[in-house]
Amino acid sequence: MGCESGMQASYRPARYAAIDIGTVTCRMLVADVDAQGHLSELDREYAIANLGEGVDATGVLKPQAIQRVVDIVDGYCRVRDGFSGSEHGAIETVAVATSASRDAKNADEFAGALQGVGVKLSVIPGEKEAALSFSGASCDFAGENLMVVDIGGGSTEVVVGRAGQAPVWARSFNIGCRRVTEKFIHHDVPTQQELDQARAWIREGMTAKFSELRKTGFELSRLVAVAGTATTVVAVRDKMGVYDSAKVHKAYVSRAELDAQFKQLANMPLEQRQSVVGLDPGRAPIIVAGLLIMQTVLDLAGMGGFTVSETDILHGIILDAARIS
Repeated sequence: MGCESGMQASYRPARYAAIDIGTVTCRMLVADVDAQGHLSELDREYAIANLGEGVDATGVLKPQAIQRVVDIVDGYCRVRDGFSGSEHGAIETVAVATSASRDAKNADEFAGALQGVGVKLSVIPGEKEAALSFSGASCDFAGENLMVVDIGGGSTEVVVGRAGQAPVWARSFNIGCRRVTEKFIHHDVPTQQELDQARAWIREGMTAKFSELRKTGFELSRLVAVAGTATTVVAVRDKMGVYDSAKVHKAYVSRAELDAQFKQLANMPLEQRQSVVGLDPGRAPIIVAGLLIMQTVLDLAGMGGFTVSETDILHGIILDAARIS
């Protein structure tokens, strides 16, 4: 899958690797970029690492969680090195960490552990995360007025703007699917009270900022959702025994389809959820909270559904690294 940046900028043609270390997942993209900012994917890697396990309550990354991510990233580096050679040499690699690492008191310890496998980590602020997500997600929607939504484990980024231009509005909310799960969902089949309390907390945390957005008068033509919650909705809806990135990319999900899936998964015990076709068993414990966040964003944005994009922050990281001007 490629990506046209659409930005009026110059780029340094080269081969790049981007590593995105989130609260739940750890991912890598290796891609070539040409002088016009066209990105051609060579490899994608994905793993659920749960770096942010318990961070909301303790403010600390667990040693075993740090080690899980270090082991995954070490493996990614070996995969990346398979794409180097005499023509490309060492591949420029950018590794970023997001919400869990922003919140953790021992983020320096985590960065040091990654340095041990040759990876320099940048813990980026929510605003930077939002801008990178918008840059990547807007690649295939040239000229459209977009809201890009990136639901992570610890935070949710919402960015608005015209594809190919700088965002006009961006907010990072400390509301993510792992954080919501750990705060509110304590029964194997979530109780209605837990779901109501979670929904109310999400809405309370987002409403004021969305009111600011409405005052700008910016008219949306499309809501684009990236990351695991959004892609999972399509994979479950279409019963993908084997994940098909090409079919997920640019798929449209109506509000009715989202609500039906929420009702289905929220009423299942975890063990049953883990066997649902299209749902990664590692995401099963947090998917209900992710769907709650997605429903709330649609409500506040006044949109009847969303388009899923497989181009996301990883593409934004690479374009940012390659940009000359």
